Amino acid sequence: MSSTIEPDTGAPRDHYSYSHYASRDVAEGFDTLRFGGPIGQYLLECQQSLLRDALSPVRGRSVLDVGTGTGRAAIGLAQSGAAVIGVDASPEMLRVARAKAADASVVVRVGLADAHALPFATGSVDAVVCLRVLMHTIDWRTCVAELCRVARWRVVIDFPSSSSAAALESGARRIAKSLGRNVEAYRVIAERDVLAAFQAHGFRPVIVRRQFVLPIAFHKAIGRLGFTRSIERGLTAVGLSRIAGSPVTLVAER
Repeated sequence: MSSTIEPDTGAPRDHYSYSHYASRDVAEGFDTLRFGGPIGQYLLECQQSLLRDALSPVRGRSVLDVGTGTGRAAIGLAQSGAAVIGVDASPEMLRVARAKAADASVVVRVGLADAHALPFATGSVDAVVCLRVLMHTIDWRTCVAELCRVARWRVVIDFPSSSSAAALESGARRIAKSLGRNVEAYRVIAERDVLAAFQAHGFRPVIVRRQFVLPIAFHKAIGRLGFTRSIERGLTAVGLSRIAGSPVTLVAER
């Protein structure tokens, strides 16, 4: 089941992070694109495991999922006993999230909201989750300030590292965007800049996890989970994940 909060996004801005996800086709195909196949399922399992660890004990916690998309994180947290609100700037993504919450028989309140100006009171939830969002926003620092304002305990985010292979893909996409192609020209972010932004708002890091050294697209193209685990384990053993692991997941605490 799902219930709805009042929409409050204001006028959509001329930026791909609004227009791209406004598409019904993108919304309906998002889960298959992100979590399809063995590597996609592995990504989802890692995400759910990390959220359980980051917010333990989950049961009874109030959690705001910013940029909830199709509600994957929100539904998993609700299944673990959290009281979850999922917000997104895309009505189409929220339509899919409502349907998936109903299929899972969990209560997730959903509604329209912009990560740059969240319509929630200061310290109004225990924790805020914001996954695969900052890389696409207009001003990620403003979004971090909002996440920290609303959370009274912890914030969980992830982002592609500027020291990882994702920097190459990001650069290529930005060039393609400048040439008029319809692509998600996401940014990469330096880990030190993210840590500084959280510290500026009174939050300290308690968990930092770096996932893949090789690009996720490469692992999906291979499509063999055993290969992915084996090669990434080896690269981690020689210290490369600390240098070039991405995405970086950060759990910060007030």
